[in-house]
Amino acid sequence: MSTPEDASPPPPPPPTQVLDDADDLRGHHFKLLMGRPLTWFLIGGFALIGAAAGAIFLSAPIGGAVAAAVIVAGILIVFAIADNRAAEAFFTAYAKERGLELGGRSPLPPATPLLRKGDDRYAERTLSGPIGAGLEGILALYTYEEESTDSKGNRQTNYYRYTVGLVNVPECVDHIPELYCQRKFGFRALEKFEDVFRGSKARVSLESEVLQEKYEIFAKDKQDPIWLRRLFSPTFIVWLTDSAPEKFAFELVGGNLCCYVSGHKEKAADLDTIAAASATVAKRLREEASE
Repeated sequence: MSTPEDASPPPPPPPTQVLDDADDLRGHHFKLLMGRPLTWFLIGGFALIGAAAGAIFLSAPIGGAVAAAVIVAGILIVFAIADNRAAEAFFTAYAKERGLELGGRSPLPPATPLLRKGDDRYAERTLSGPIGAGLEGILALYTYEEESTDSKGNRQTNYYRYTVGLVNVPECVDHIPELYCQRKFGFRALEKFEDVFRGSKARVSLESEVLQEKYEIFAKDKQDPIWLRRLFSPTFIVWLTDSAPEKFAFELVGGNLCCYVSGHKEKAADLDTIAAASATVAKRLREEASE
């Protein structure tokens, strides 16, 4: 069943509306769509067709139930359209206010392990441009998909969503070709057993109990330990443990920095926080590489 979406762009938000959340204008667009005669003409038309078909082939009560189901489905579709329009309005306003270029669904370069995961992967939205003082980068709502088959042959797709900040830091390639700072999970007693299967990656041990409780850090095998210790300065460790976004992590491969948190963030404050965190890590890498 289709629902009306005009060829013309949706009406702009009220001029005084401050958008700080992708849901701010959802009710606004929902009311506009539901107030259009064409919306009810289409929903009502499909409901009558469903009622007639149900009554003819089954019974009058079932025909009524089919009509009610069609009406509910139509309203849900209108709500989904309103939600999409509200998100478009929010991201358009967010990009304009911060001097970023908004992009739609597109691939991201498979530069780090997270960006290579799954059977399919893509950014649902991108925000490209300045993410910090003197830093160009990309904020993206990133998704990767994994397909699986159960014992009965039924296929299903699992979706894994992240908000990522991408920055190119080629200055540090010679100093640190690979670095992974991951959120801690699992049991410390199993760390040595797990490390056997990490191949060329070596666990980095630093003199901070708080850092080790929150993060697992790995670098390419035979990485200069002195340079790594300088990189993880006391102030950087304090930032990671006390000020970084919740469930924050990052990967660095060949000068490509990918900072990320779980889930698609659709609030201005959350996007600003991830941009600032990505800039903080990139600046720290550049500072140490220039020493």
